[in-house]
Amino acid sequence: MPSLDLNLVRVFVTLFDARSVTLAAERLHVTQPSVSYALSRLRDLFDDRLFIRSREGMEPTFTAMQIYPSLRDSLAQIDNVLESNREFDPQHSRRRFRLALTDLGEMALLPRILAHIHPIAPDIELEVIALEIDKVGEWLATGKVNAVICSRPITTPGIERRVILNERYVCLLNRDHTSIGNHLSLEQFIAARHAVVAASSGHGLAEDVIHELGIQRKVSLVVPHFSILPRILQESDLLVILPQQIAAAFEREAPLKVLELPFEVPPFDVALYWQEYTTRSPAQRWFCENIIEAIASSG
Repeated sequence: MPSLDLNLVRVFVTLFDARSVTLAAERLHVTQPSVSYALSRLRDLFDDRLFIRSREGMEPTFTAMQIYPSLRDSLAQIDNVLESNREFDPQHSRRRFRLALTDLGEMALLPRILAHIHPIAPDIELEVIALEIDKVGEWLATGKVNAVICSRPITTPGIERRVILNERYVCLLNRDHTSIGNHLSLEQFIAARHAVVAASSGHGLAEDVIHELGIQRKVSLVVPHFSILPRILQESDLLVILPQQIAAAFEREAPLKVLELPFEVPPFDVALYWQEYTTRSPAQRWFCENIIEAIASSG
């Protein structure tokens, strides 16, 4: 096989992660025909189709799945060497950083991060990826995201962690709830109807405690995101468990009230995660350090 061009490796890895020629072109800042041409060259080199169009996107073939780990890791090592010897000037950089957040993180933390970063790096681009807790280890390892903010521990080897917030869970409900006043008993909690946010959001500690305690409740609604909850709660008698900071923000914006839970849920840490080896990159180091500073300065 002829020697493999580094640009072709980058197209292959990006296309494998994105599963879309359009998204791969956007991430590489090239045209779609350029990605298609590179894919054609890759197919000739490996004598394999590598990716097949399907309803779900560009599905990798068996050969593509076999070569992907080696090419991904090799590209990451090369990029790391190049980045470690490259200066980063935030004032003039147009680099794109990708940060995985829950929708709660978007509401509570993203404004702080932008307010801190944009004055010192006006031309950088920040892309927010909707967090899927079961995939973040892979996302960090493959470079799909530069960093992740979440409350669930990420135990993938080679991941750095820095706690940026301490939080606790509370209950949020309609201010004029017909059967619950300013104190929530366990009996009222069990008798009430509940809204629950899907576990993929990364907020599941309270749900784990409820399961461990054997508490049986009436779940009337399951939603994928937190952002719709204020509208739902002010027009219903549903209860929902939320982190205290965002519950307090919702309470300020809508006729809702925050009550303490009638059982003990341990406080939890919200942490920033990133791939350990990327710390040698000045750009990556700047990005993580400034997220930490943004949350600390506004806490």
